[in-house]
Amino acid sequence: MNNFDFDRPVDRRGTNSLKWDVEENELPMWVADMDFQTAPAVRQAILKRAEHGVFGYTIVPDAWYEAYRTWWKARHDFEIEKDWLIFCTGVVPAISSIVRKLTTPAEKVLIQTPVYNIFFNSILNNGRVVLESPLAYESGAYQIDFDDLEEKLADPQTTLMILCNPHNPVGKIWDVKTLERIGELCWKHHVCVLSDEIHCDITAPGCSYVPFASVSQKCRENSITCIAPTKAFNLAGLQTAAVVVPDPVLRHKVWRGLNTDEVAEPNAFAIDAAVAAFTEGGEWLDALCAYLFENKRLVEEYVAKEIPNVTAVPSQATYLSWLDCTALSAPAEALAAFIREKTGLYLSSGEQYGGQGKWFLRLNDACSRSVLEDGLHRLKEGIALYRKEKGV
Repeated sequence: MNNFDFDRPVDRRGTNSLKWDVEENELPMWVADMDFQTAPAVRQAILKRAEHGVFGYTIVPDAWYEAYRTWWKARHDFEIEKDWLIFCTGVVPAISSIVRKLTTPAEKVLIQTPVYNIFFNSILNNGRVVLESPLAYESGAYQIDFDDLEEKLADPQTTLMILCNPHNPVGKIWDVKTLERIGELCWKHHVCVLSDEIHCDITAPGCSYVPFASVSQKCRENSITCIAPTKAFNLAGLQTAAVVVPDPVLRHKVWRGLNTDEVAEPNAFAIDAAVAAFTEGGEWLDALCAYLFENKRLVEEYVAKEIPNVTAVPSQATYLSWLDCTALSAPAEALAAFIREKTGLYLSSGEQYGGQGKWFLRLNDACSRSVLEDGLHRLKEGIALYRKEKGV
């Protein structure tokens, strides 16, 4: 047994929280950050650092490298060499920097939609072209359309693929054979793989993800991987992440890009928090994942029983539920706005994720069970009102 109390709601109003900057009657279950306090060991490390009282320029010590290496070896059976690791202030800054450094304006960057919406920003804001290879969705499950993927990788203007592993928002853990096939195709067509693995530690009990770079020599030599403790330990506001680049030539380019963009230096708390998470946070994380996937099971069962014409897509990773609202024939943006207006429940519209996301909503399960139950009741009410008003 553990002493971690995930049932106790934490009041985040009045804390400059992006997620909770909403009206008093609203319940935000949109952006991917959790409503739980981080692991006790992380809080203690931050308090100890704060008590020192001097917050000058910070270096990256050996302890930081060792924390990542030990965690990935123990948790994910992947041996990361120290030289492969580069500190970065966040996964999104890293992705944007890498897009700028490894591609030229007007070249194509491939993504598998529906996918994390900020990928679009990192591509379009830097003058590159988004090339979508939509995931195939059949019988409530997602797979890769490899014929479409290869056709688009073969385009000589495609120079980078951003892989989401595990996949947000659909919660898919890609297996070894799938990742190996992606690696072979990208190698064949000279397309570098940038793998966003930020959700890798939020997996269902008994499930584990496969690091892309661990799959084969081709995957290792032709990839850049972004990892961080920020999703698993709720540390996004501390701006702490790492980029893993095994190939030395590729690594030099990435290192130059991150330093040129000034996103390779830690703030005073970024190192201590990451080290504490990866060296002392394992028991807390295991308890968290068990709680989160009970929440996910609750969402799936409640939606199946109480909300006609909506299905929660089963998933093995992330703390996000992907709700299929296709049967309502309602564009997600309009549906999300309607539910928010009528019930105060604030969900993410699936349209921003591309692909067939137009008919989906994304719900954040990372909250206490009582709050989740409130959200589900509001969802039921909102969908019922929508169906009544629209005659669906």
